Parts: sequence; C-alpha cells; structure tokens
Amino acid sequence: MDKTEQYTVADISLAQKGALRVDWARARMPVLEALRKEALKTKPLAGMRVTGCLHVTKETAILIETIAAAGAEISWSGCNPLSTQDDVAAWLATEGYSVHAWHGQSVEDFYWCIDKTLEFRPTLTLDDGADLIVRVHGEKKEYAEGVIGGTEETTTGVHRLRAMGEAGDLLYPVLAVNDAITKWDFDNVYGTGQSTLDGIIRATSVLIAGKTFVVAGYGHCGSGLAMRAKGMGANVVVTEIDPLAALRAVMDGFRVMKMDDAAAIGDVFCTATGMKDIIVGRHFASMKDGAIISNTGHYDCEINIEDLKSLSQSVRTIRSENEEYILSDGRKIYLLAEGRLVNLAAAEGHPSEVMDMSFANQYLALCRLAAEAKDMDPIVYDITKQQDIDVASTKLATLGFTIDELTQEQIVYATDYTAGT
Repeated sequence: MDKTEQYTVADISLAQKGALRVDWARARMPVLEALRKEALKTKPLAGMRVTGCLHVTKETAILIETIAAAGAEISWSGCNPLSTQDDVAAWLATEGYSVHAWHGQSVEDFYWCIDKTLEFRPTLTLDDGADLIVRVHGEKKEYAEGVIGGTEETTTGVHRLRAMGEAGDLLYPVLAVNDAITKWDFDNVYGTGQSTLDGIIRATSVLIAGKTFVVAGYGHCGSGLAMRAKGMGANVVVTEIDPLAALRAVMDGFRVMKMDDAAAIGDVFCTATGMKDIIVGRHFASMKDGAIISNTGHYDCEINIEDLKSLSQSVRTIRSENEEYILSDGRKIYLLAEGRLVNLAAAEGHPSEVMDMSFANQYLALCRLAAEAKDMDPIVYDITKQQDIDVASTKLATLGFTIDELTQEQIVYATDYTAGT
C-alpha cells in the first residue's frame, strides 16, 4: 500500500498503465471532453471543493479532470470495496489529485477512505449509493455545515435520499443524476446489460447460449441485462414483485415466475433489484449443481451469503472473483465477486461511451448547484429536461447523427386544441 496525506492507493507504480486506460476513455467520451474545454475558459466551479464517492475507473478519471478544469479542488474515494481500478487510482495520485481508494478493501477501509476525503471539508458532494451523504448526515455531521449541495449517481442512492428528504432529514439539496433520461435509459440499460455479462463471462468463461439465465428485477438495469442475455442465446427468466414491470417482461418475450420456481431451473442468476434477500437459503437448497450466482445491484445484500455459507461444507476461490461453495450434499454453487457489483468487481464497468452521458450530467449538476444551491430547499431535485436535451443533442452530434426540427407551422399546430379531423 502506498500512502501519503494526499493519497492512499495500492501501488503508485501502476500509474503509467493507468494513463493508458485514461487515454482510451478520453477518446471515447466526447461530450465530457467538450464540457472540459469550455470549463477551462468559464471556470463554473471556481472556489468549490468537491468530495466524490464513486467507482474509481478510467471513466471517472475523465469526470475528475473535467471538474478540475472547471476550477474545483477535488478529493475522491471509491463507492465499492471491489470496484477501484488500482492503476487509474495511481494515475490520479501522480496527477496531483487527492484519492483514497484501492481494490479489495474491507468495510472498515471503505469508510476510512470516505472519512479521509471529508477532511478536505467539501462544499459539494458527489455520490454513487449515498454512503458519503449518509456519512455526512451521521457519524461525520461536523462536515455538513460547509456543504451547499450534492449529487447522486445511482437508483439505490436516489431511493435512500428521497426517503431522507421526505423524512425532513436532508441538510442540503441533492440532484438525482440517476433519474436523468440520458443516464438511466442508457447507462442503466445498455451499460449494465453489456458490462454485467462481461463480468460474468470474465469470472466464469461459460457459454451463455443455451443457459437458463435468471434476472431478478426488471427495472432499467434488469431489463438491459435480460435483453443482452437473450441476444447471446440465453433462455431468460425474470422474477419481479411489480406487476407492471412483470407485464413488460412478459410482453418483451421473457418467462416470468417467482424466484422459488426459478431457483430450480436456473443455470446463471443475476440480481438487479436494490433490495435485500432476493436469493436466500431455500433458493440455494433447490439449485442445480453448478449454478452460478451474481449481483449487479449496488449493494451486496441481494444475495444472502450467510445462508449460502451455512449450507456449505467448504469454499475455495476457483478463479478470480469466483468462489466455489460445496454444499453438504455435494452440489457446487459458484458465487461471483463476493456478491458485489459483478460488472465492476470482475470486469471494467460500463463502456466509456455510455458513461460519457452519465458523467456529463454529473458535471452539469455540480455546476447548477454551485450557481443555485443557495436558493434551493434541502430536498432531492430532478435534472432539468433542458439538460437532458442538451446532453442528448451533443451526444448525437458527436456520433454523427442529425434529426429533424419542427417548422413554425408545426409548432403552432402542436398547441392548437381546435385542430381536429
């Protein structure tokens, strides 16, 4: 471990490898690059101190560069014990950024890193999962006074923060970046779908075609995963609690059933719900020999690992991020990435092209807070429709696509309630 007051990373000598990764991402994130070039001139975050708690990946490095270009000081930690790319963390440290993150943290390490970034006394917080904000509102409340606003990247975190806002417990306004259309309809669907399968394949090297692939949850993330698994030839089963989501899955061509029934027929399982105890002891008890279990929800509580341990006589690491549990009757169950985010723990997370839009929204949300937070209430706010349109328009332009525009006559027609047959 390499440690200074400015940074704590696994191995600072990995920086050059990290630089190559960051160069790769930068070339594939044109929206954020355009925002960075503008920020160098306008400095919309001048005087701000941004503390981030978000996966330390090559894409995050581009976001950090953009925030710094806008005039802010930065301190950063990872938002998952297994998601940090150590070479990227090393590169950030050598570039002079304050970063405290490494792959394979304990829970104690994880919160130690968050606390180190809070010593920076932020004016803005940036979250993925809300652990930083919850920390500021709880054990480290002494740092809350200087914070004017925050942002949240993921579904689970937004749910936590909306509950805090409704309870009157939020101390400053938060922008729900996750709920931007240019985030959850792209990052969550296409990013999660592709990167989750990437993680499962890297950890197992199994053939997806012909497998019965059980997806728990048919929200944006689950639907994207189901789509991609089907595209690779899997027979996809969906489990749900929401009749509307379940009906969508049926109409999309998937079998829908309870997990109690799916457990006995599944070859590969992946949870994507944000809820605890989706796969528990009775499910493990009925699974096939060789079943593969994974999670792509933010927290590791969706799979009850303690139940799996209690049913097992032994466990060994058989491949990277792949543990083989041998049950008392001799059946084998394979748990990937310790039940944490398989797409980040066993692979590299979402492709740079889709994170370009998500992180553009993060940056623009920070700029909005820097300008407007003093006039905002301590609740969760949505991203504006205009921001979504601007991000989508820029992304289309960078991809080389153009779209039609309404004529003045069409604009008038759209609002003319007297027009009929």
